[in-house]
Amino acid sequence: MIEDSATLARYRRLAPFAVLAAALGALSAYVAIFRGQAIGITGVLAYALAATLVLHHVLGRMRKMESLSMTDSLTGLPNRRALHSDLVDLRDPDAEMALALIDLDGFKSINDHHGHLLGDALLKNCADILREVCGDEGRSYRLGGDEFAVLATGQLAGTILEGICRRYMERLARAQRIEGRSLAIGLSAGLARFEAGTELSSTEMLRQADVAMYASKASGRMRCTWFHLDFDIRREATRKLEADLATALREGELQVEYQPLVDAKDNKIVAVEALVRWPQPDGTQISPSVFIPIAEECGLIEHLGDWVLEQACTQALDWTDITLSVNVSPAQLRDPGFAVRLGHILERTGFPPERLELEVTETYLVGDPTVAGRSLDLIRRFGVGVALDDFGTGYASIGFLRKFSFEKLKLDRSLMVEAANDEGSRTMMVSTIAVARALNMDVTAEGVETADQADLARAAGCDQIQGWLYYKAIPANEIKQLLAGSGVNERDESEVGNGHVERA
Repeated sequence: MIEDSATLARYRRLAPFAVLAAALGALSAYVAIFRGQAIGITGVLAYALAATLVLHHVLGRMRKMESLSMTDSLTGLPNRRALHSDLVDLRDPDAEMALALIDLDGFKSINDHHGHLLGDALLKNCADILREVCGDEGRSYRLGGDEFAVLATGQLAGTILEGICRRYMERLARAQRIEGRSLAIGLSAGLARFEAGTELSSTEMLRQADVAMYASKASGRMRCTWFHLDFDIRREATRKLEADLATALREGELQVEYQPLVDAKDNKIVAVEALVRWPQPDGTQISPSVFIPIAEECGLIEHLGDWVLEQACTQALDWTDITLSVNVSPAQLRDPGFAVRLGHILERTGFPPERLELEVTETYLVGDPTVAGRSLDLIRRFGVGVALDDFGTGYASIGFLRKFSFEKLKLDRSLMVEAANDEGSRTMMVSTIAVARALNMDVTAEGVETADQADLARAAGCDQIQGWLYYKAIPANEIKQLLAGSGVNERDESEVGNGHVERA
């Protein structure tokens, strides 16, 4: 496209000379005739024809190059430049215009792990589907990478555009057969509209659609979201939080605390889970559920995750005979360099890999099981264990457990609560634990806050129990004191209160 633009620029520079050549030819012929010079009608025609051919060639090439500069070379769809042009040319103050920016969910992973040729083939197929879904109701564009756009104008443009996006989402939800592979992909769409009688520049319309698209991603993907003014307020707050988080990392304001896990039989501490904390000057805390997603979005998760891992391995080095669990985000696991950095951290700290356990969530594993399996295999080569966290909150099944062979299964608190109140849920929990034990997985009950829940966990066959009934997350120096003490006792339930609210 750069070469096409350069060529187009050259032809644009030549066009005035071609026009001048044709004009001079006609003028020369006229002067010759006026002076009575006998150049002959054939000469005049030949000279004029030559100049006209040059002009026709230059203008033809200009039209062709102009068309190429407005077209995406891979998919044949109009490109970003064409969209900008249409937003201006098709704008009617008395009519509605609506724009959708569409980002394919999961494309980068497919492109990275199956190659760019297959990725390009997938993009072409997605473009063909978008053309078909739009029909005569909307104009489709490819803006670059895995980002597409749809523009609708006229009466009910917004309603028509949302319908196009939802049909496109449904079509992409079906697996596509690309070069012998069955590939599933989703989308996140952000929509903005220019209503009749309102003032909205094309640049602002694009910005609003982009903000709405990121809101779709933040809300869980696979959805269409219309822009709302509240998004700008939240976006500004998020930007401030990003800057503050970067400062906190740089200035050492973050802390790591540890929540003990106890043996279900004798209540002795057998493991600790590292939990990152961000204390504020006023004594409050910003929840990890708030700043971890922001770190993933703005690219700080690599730095944050590595810092937590190294800090935990350093502090837990002398806590012999107990396991250290560290949460790893999906963004970290998708990073090809994570396993290498893990090895370097183990080497620098001297932490025994057999005492380290990384906790992963099923969301990442379900998204791309093949890639996830490879990542977990690399981690296990260091001798590090892998635990499946928050089991019971999503898609994981018995077959899922067999496929990945986790060293530990952690039952989410919600599953424990449901099992305490419902016979069917209790039966399912007991069956799950039985399967996990048959697959040589330890089982931990998370979020235990009452003695009844602890008794249920023991009766169901859990190996370990974690929760406020025993311990909240505490600083490293308090863990050392506990391990030096004589044992562990259950806390009185009246002391637990609303402790689960602070859990990471």
